[in-house]
Amino acid sequence: MEKQSTNNKTKKGAGGYSNITVKKETAVHFRTYSKKFNRSHSELLDGMVRHFKENDLYPFGEGTKIVVDNIKKLEIKMMKKFDRIIAIIKNMERTSIRPTYEMVLILYEAYVKDGRKRKPEQVKIQEERMDFLEPRNTVPKTEHDRILREFENYKKRCNKILKKVEKVEPMMGKPYLKINMGIGDFESLKYKLK
Repeated sequence: MEKQSTNNKTKKGAGGYSNITVKKETAVHFRTYSKKFNRSHSELLDGMVRHFKENDLYPFGEGTKIVVDNIKKLEIKMMKKFDRIIAIIKNMERTSIRPTYEMVLILYEAYVKDGRKRKPEQVKIQEERMDFLEPRNTVPKTEHDRILREFENYKKRCNKILKKVEKVEPMMGKPYLKINMGIGDFESLKYKLK
């Protein structure tokens, strides 16, 4: 601030005041606004001007548009980052959490089934049989051939499924096996195995 001396010479220094002419309504608004911050009028005006300069803002016209544009750009960047975080969480759920949950569920169900108290089975004593020379558990030749054909078909289907298995190594968690199979193929396989 510049201080004017009585000799009409200017000196640099603090504590000098200068008058600014403003409308009454503006002065009333400014006084009430400065009371909110519990600061003097000079401090508030100086802070406002410094804020406009440092942030390269203009109080009229384009200034607010620049601020709004900057906020929109930041919002777009944040939304992209949120989308990335959501994608990472979904990937973790799909590759780590859900398979682990399903394995624990299967183990729990097996434990519950085995955990029930079973009634001890009575040992059946077989009577001594004299027909041990007679062949038992024999199958006719045609039945045997049919069973062999079905077994060969079953082996082929199993090999097809094994060719669709691939190893997946996620970023987090243990590696696991994944079968690339359509839902229709899976349902038909389930139906055949019943």
